[in-house]
Amino acid sequence: MSDASAVLDDLRSESLECDLLVAGASARQWAGETPAEGWTVAHQIAHLSWTDDVALISVTDPGRFGDEVARAMEDPEGFVDRAAEGIVAACPPDALLGRWRAGRERLQEALRAAPAGTKFPWYGPPMSVASMATGRLMETWAHGQDIADALGVTRTPTARLRHVARIGVRARDYAFFVRGKQAPTEEFRVELAAPGGELITYGPEDAGQRVTGPLHDFCLLVTQRAHRDDLAVRAEGADADAWLSIAQAFAGPAGAGRAPKGER
Repeated sequence: MSDASAVLDDLRSESLECDLLVAGASARQWAGETPAEGWTVAHQIAHLSWTDDVALISVTDPGRFGDEVARAMEDPEGFVDRAAEGIVAACPPDALLGRWRAGRERLQEALRAAPAGTKFPWYGPPMSVASMATGRLMETWAHGQDIADALGVTRTPTARLRHVARIGVRARDYAFFVRGKQAPTEEFRVELAAPGGELITYGPEDAGQRVTGPLHDFCLLVTQRAHRDDLAVRAEGADADAWLSIAQAFAGPAGAGRAPKGER
């Protein structure tokens, strides 16, 4: 559990950073629009809270999680929005923040107590403890970015971004699949420059298809928090170029993404 524990520690740190963004926010700021159309700051926290709740169901009651998947299939394009809206309607900001804090701690405890090697059902492929924690960290960082943008806060990139990048790279084929496209058969080389100067790499050095750029920009790309035209992520090869236009690190339907800055 050592690797999983390290990811869970990073998830806790990422959650606290996001928490600090909203802990002192005014009612007006909680109601402020974020870059995600139709979502306020409150919706962003509500979504994190709801996803922690369903993740806890997956970990503690896998059979019941099947009911969650069935409900999602009834409205695959709208179930996420509907869940967030329901929580926002029921919880004023203080209650919503308390809900998220309690829920994410329950999930932490459940994941830390899970036997090594356990796999949990999810909306995409089944997840191990480490992959579930990585997915929660990715979402927390991404929705935290929306909140930071709404509040006019510039966050300092951290080493935790390596988790976001890893899930983005691993989700390459899923990004093609969810759009009804055939995924490339060859591995890509991905080289990302971390804030501290470290080079994070994936894939064979001699791969014909390559992606390079700053780690932070790559994470913004795969979480669809910025358009590729506004980022310093570059592709070599037609397949790599196609991937950068559709990359997504999250399960579910293909996201609409963000428009380039000049079109907003």
